[in-house]
Amino acid sequence: MIIDGRGLDAAHAYKLLIGSILPRAIAWVSTVSTDGTANLAPISFFTAVGRKPPIVSISLQPRSDGVTLKDTFVNIQDTGEFVTNLAVLPLADQLHRSAYEFDSEVDEFTALGLEKAPSEVVRAPRIKQAPISFECVVNRIIPVGDLNDHVVWGEVVRFHVRDDLYLERGRIDTAALPVVARLAGEYTLVDNVFTTPLDQDVLEVHESRRAARLDGRATQWSPIDTAEWSPSGSTRPRAED
Repeated sequence: MIIDGRGLDAAHAYKLLIGSILPRAIAWVSTVSTDGTANLAPISFFTAVGRKPPIVSISLQPRSDGVTLKDTFVNIQDTGEFVTNLAVLPLADQLHRSAYEFDSEVDEFTALGLEKAPSEVVRAPRIKQAPISFECVVNRIIPVGDLNDHVVWGEVVRFHVRDDLYLERGRIDTAALPVVARLAGEYTLVDNVFTTPLDQDVLEVHESRRAARLDGRATQWSPIDTAEWSPSGSTRPRAED
């Protein structure tokens, strides 16, 4: 299958990107509005882009209506600050629900039952339960395309690492972290490590094996096929919510 990217609508292009760039790290971004209301959002267009100074990048789309800017972006634009918090399995449900489009006056820490921890440099709080957080100040904001998408570069001015995870010579004990990453419309738990080369029998076993589902759903189920999903990175509440 060969697909011409120039002729795609935004939703189709988005599905191809999120279904092909796997897994995607999640920046669980906390911000605060100019009136002091705290906001949370999981951003899976997230990566490191620089070392000195340390800089991370997040990309944000508008709300599901395709027009209204997300509170996360408005807060970043207004205050020049944000925090990225590491997404881990014990907090996966709060992470998922933080993608709901709450009203702007709602403190999402309170709505999701998460504790705030003070930052040292920026006003935005950290998620207390997150094992790693980065305090960031805006380095630049880059408009992308004609759909009100934006890339934000943030300089990391403080690293917060849980004490038991910080190893000698500045390393992180990555194998001790139940990190959650994004697939297409779903999540994955990072629960194995390896170096190469691997034995041929290991390669053969995993070459055609499907990922195991932790939620008990059917093998090929996807939220992209439901009303819960929207092509903006926002999530609509499930019926039981």
